[in-house]
Amino acid sequence: MKRRAFIAGIGGAVAAWPVWAHAQQSAIPVIGFLDSRSPDALTDRLRGFRRGLKDTGYVEGENVAIEYRWADNQTERLPALAAELVRRRVSVIATFSPPVALAAKAATTTIPIVFNSGDDPVRLGLVGSLARPGGNLTGINFFVGELAAKRLELLRELVPAATRVALLLNPSAGQMTETTLADVEAAARPKGLQIQVLNVQTTSEINAAFATFIHERPDALFVGPGPFFTNRRVQLALLAAFHRVPAIYPLRQCAEAGGLMSYGASLTEAYRQVGAYAGRILKGANPADLPVVQPSKFELVINAQTALMLGLTVPASLLSVADEVIE
Repeated sequence: MKRRAFIAGIGGAVAAWPVWAHAQQSAIPVIGFLDSRSPDALTDRLRGFRRGLKDTGYVEGENVAIEYRWADNQTERLPALAAELVRRRVSVIATFSPPVALAAKAATTTIPIVFNSGDDPVRLGLVGSLARPGGNLTGINFFVGELAAKRLELLRELVPAATRVALLLNPSAGQMTETTLADVEAAARPKGLQIQVLNVQTTSEINAAFATFIHERPDALFVGPGPFFTNRRVQLALLAAFHRVPAIYPLRQCAEAGGLMSYGASLTEAYRQVGAYAGRILKGANPADLPVVQPSKFELVINAQTALMLGLTVPASLLSVADEVIE
């Protein structure tokens, strides 16, 4: 009898194990990671996100799980992907552009959402205010459009003889594009600069815009903000080199791809901050009380090889303040 009871006890324990194991697994918090792109384009930024989590005590695969959803540049898929994460009942959703954050916001009013937005999150309706977001969203306000005047100043310092500047903008970027245009035109007037606005929304339109340089011959190029241009940074760098036009970009990834110069906040650092905020929320912080973070440091990156190819001498005043000079 004792032997039968012992065997029955083992059988009961084996039958109960999956339930116990599931309870243990469900105790591990799950982060939903929602992005409009594909993972192969975000290796460094993903590393920054995971570092932010680690800063708050969370390591993927150990005490936190991450459910990834990628739209592969098909923004129409975002609502369905956001709904998947909501059904999965993740603890927090991390997003990395305004369209993604808005899709997540439309999918849930209860699950905390951390965003990284290059546009004004208050104007977009993501939060009530930067200091006290007030809902289930908070995050990072990653400046891109607001630095237009400073970028124009740096471009003029590198090319002091410039009088005509081509301004490459993507109209579909919305308010960010309008802000950039207004800031560049306002900064150009006291410097006596002529601004030639070129609106592009496709790869072929970028080629057509550069083709006008054969006759228009601008002295310099100012590339506007937004993922559209970042995703086409190699094309832009090659065309600028072919037409021998000095150009400035918003993000260091463009200078690393061969662009002449970039000035802006660090995307990797912004992703780290999103990870850190996600970790704080997992520890019990209320997104309504977490102020939207704004960057305090901006990177100036100069590609010295591109400058040499264009026949430009980078002034010592720029070299001394550059965060990185790519040789």
